[in-house]
Amino acid sequence: MAKFKTKNDKGTPGLNMGSMSDIIFMLLFFFMVITTMRESSLFVKIVVPQGTEVSKLEKKSLVSYINVGVPMNDFQAKYGTEPRIQLNDQIADVSDIKEFVEIERNSHVEADRPLLTTAIKADKGVKMGLISDIKQELRGAGAFKIFYNASKGTKK
Repeated sequence: MAKFKTKNDKGTPGLNMGSMSDIIFMLLFFFMVITTMRESSLFVKIVVPQGTEVSKLEKKSLVSYINVGVPMNDFQAKYGTEPRIQLNDQIADVSDIKEFVEIERNSHVEADRPLLTTAIKADKGVKMGLISDIKQELRGAGAFKIFYNASKGTKK
């Protein structure tokens, strides 16, 4: 009769790494799909005022932002210390708002154009005269839906 020898020194088996690359690529594609890129960098300082009647916007993709505030420390040498208007990634004047609204309007499909909203995100220290000038330019451009950004405050 033949004798069979058993080996007891095998140890732990190695991990099967064949499906590891599939898992990594699935995670990569998942995060690429759900991540949204920042549309613009902020050049102005904004401390949002508090409001008592605050509501959320439904479709943020249909919102164009106008930021108003004092330029950040890095940009004060170039733009000064007076409140400035930021449209997308550039500092602009009040007269540039009509062109900005037209560009934003043309970047959306025809069905969404009546639903476009302009959000004014202004620092609480900005004078109301500048905000009023912005509103007049928006009226001239036909952008009548205006939203003011505010943080939720307490009712007095």
